[in-house]
Amino acid sequence: MNIPKVSVVVPVKNDERFIEKAVRSILENDYPSDKLEVLVVDGMSTDRTVKIVKGIMSEDDRVKLLKNPHVYTPYALNIGIRNSLGNIIMIAGSHTSYSKNYIRECVSGIVNEGFDVVGGQMITLPRSNTSKAVAIARVLSSKFGTGAAYRTKEFDNDSIVKVDTVAYALYKKSIFEKVGLFNENLIRNQDIEMNIRIAKNGGKIGLNPKAKSYYYARDTYKGLFMNNFLNGFWVLWSLNFSKLAFRMRHLVPLFFVLGFIGLLFSHFLFKPLFWFFAGIYGLYLGVILEESIRFALEEKNIRVFAHSILSFLILHISYGMGEIWGLFKIIIARLFSN
Repeated sequence: MNIPKVSVVVPVKNDERFIEKAVRSILENDYPSDKLEVLVVDGMSTDRTVKIVKGIMSEDDRVKLLKNPHVYTPYALNIGIRNSLGNIIMIAGSHTSYSKNYIRECVSGIVNEGFDVVGGQMITLPRSNTSKAVAIARVLSSKFGTGAAYRTKEFDNDSIVKVDTVAYALYKKSIFEKVGLFNENLIRNQDIEMNIRIAKNGGKIGLNPKAKSYYYARDTYKGLFMNNFLNGFWVLWSLNFSKLAFRMRHLVPLFFVLGFIGLLFSHFLFKPLFWFFAGIYGLYLGVILEESIRFALEEKNIRVFAHSILSFLILHISYGMGEIWGLFKIIIARLFSN
């Protein structure tokens, strides 16, 4: 095939624990060396991140360091795209490493199979060896934990499948000329909004199971809660800046939390409705108990059982609470704007 140049954009801020592994896994890909550049875009780090990147730069001139004075991710992505030399742009994560064939397989999907965007399958790994970290990683890989196909789906073969979103994707650079760059108002979820925009404009998004990324999940309940609370918040708050920033499945946690509030009030207002809600949440608890037992047995670690139950609850409740807060802020903002 005609081999295009690939520019890999890596937004980073205070990621000294993971940045070297992430960048080296990109450099060690089996894609032709002269067709690859890595643009690390630093959001004003205060730890050793910049020093580590400069150390890699001294060994490999394919790596370049750019500054992101605006700090936040969407600015970093756009800075990287504007400074890129490649015909294809890869958006990479600094907490993630990549299989050696990742770039080659995703480029193949664009060049040979007509996709505009291609990403790989994400394998979620524990950030540490604790039972809690293992449980969080298992929950984030569960279909009941998150509905994203690139995180949870087991594929029957290695064929590229059409999906509505992927992580760590490679994009035709020309697609940004067609639909615009990342929305800089979206501090989070900017990749989801971009993929929705591309699909709306007729673009094809593919997932190649041959390409694997390895994401290191947060390993504390606080980290899990805060990350998903903010993700949930930005799903709804993004409506201030875009009409197409999420899909309906992203609202499931919102209805989950609102339904639980309804359960509490219905006990006093209308008993039949209370038992209806109670039945639904009984089924929910049954599913997370079953999943948690399976995780503990597969990991051969009984502590994983309790941590998995808590992780499911924290994941779903924090995301839903974030969405409620986002919805509340939208209502308040629009009331005061009238």
